[in-house]
Amino acid sequence: MRPGPRGGTAVPATPVLTPVRVLGIETSCDETGVAVYDTATGLRAHALHSQARVHADYGGVVPELASRDHVRRAIPLIERVLDEAGLARTDLDAVAYTAGPGLVGALLVGAAVAQGLAWARRLPALGVHHMEAHLLAPMLEPEPPGFPFVALLVSGGHTQLVAVEGIGRYRMLGDTVDDAAGEAFDKTAQLLGLGYPGGPEIARAATAGRADAYRFPRPMTDRPGLDFSFSGLKTAARHALAGSDGGDRVRADIARGFEAAVVETLAIKCRRALEQTGMARLVVAGGVGANERLRAALSGLEGVRLYFPRHEFCTDNGAMIAYAGACRLAAGEKSPRRIGARPRWPLTELAPPAGP
Repeated sequence: MRPGPRGGTAVPATPVLTPVRVLGIETSCDETGVAVYDTATGLRAHALHSQARVHADYGGVVPELASRDHVRRAIPLIERVLDEAGLARTDLDAVAYTAGPGLVGALLVGAAVAQGLAWARRLPALGVHHMEAHLLAPMLEPEPPGFPFVALLVSGGHTQLVAVEGIGRYRMLGDTVDDAAGEAFDKTAQLLGLGYPGGPEIARAATAGRADAYRFPRPMTDRPGLDFSFSGLKTAARHALAGSDGGDRVRADIARGFEAAVVETLAIKCRRALEQTGMARLVVAGGVGANERLRAALSGLEGVRLYFPRHEFCTDNGAMIAYAGACRLAAGEKSPRRIGARPRWPLTELAPPAGP
């Protein structure tokens, strides 16, 4: 990758014969994201609508409500992004959309919109792997990482360590055996009577907590391996709350202890992964990657070059979909003219782009 001329965004490493403007659509969960990426000039425009308020009363995402909101938001966001980019639909060269993994109803909304737009303009369309897009998101920054690197993908649905040799060349090092870190944050925040999404709420409450009040376990760090487990940590927080007076001070202390346990667990496993692979670059992507204590802890790893997307691209977004799509569309990949989605889609099933 090399920096692009607009805002320091990067131009795909995949050879591009002619400039391509790609519309990216993200609808895998509870955020509707749209962006336009130009392989000649970089990211042209992007917009995101969060459904956090829609799901806040439930303490988590309600799939049917998520799908309905994507239906309402997708087309207006597309029009807004095209307007901000100074483009018309006729200026687009391709459409990329999230095909999986994610909530099947939400995915199908994005797929239907994308395939409809592509069919109307006779454009190629490509279904993008959501987690591949996350691990490529730092390529949109002024100083993108070079290959190879270790990627920590940490979000509401995934906590994975991946050895990345290149686009489509992925080797799974570790995965969660139960709750993902982001899911554990959401459930613990609900337990403590905090808001949704749980990650930012736990982090906010933890600022008032005492560092030495609770020391929760660092799951699966006392044995070899790179897998994760956060369900027991969530249970430990529940027991701590049940054995207390449940006051504001206790809740802040539990939040501090819980956040510290998650952060230290992730940092320990990242260090192991880097040592095991012999790599010196670490990419952190996904919503939990915005956590400031996690960023500080990983910054303390010696001899490691650390890469994060900007905060707005840690959560689900259309820019990463447009970029990942551009990389593969430039190599001639496209999806069949049908509306489909893969709610479960192992990252390791992907292959490198075939080349132009």
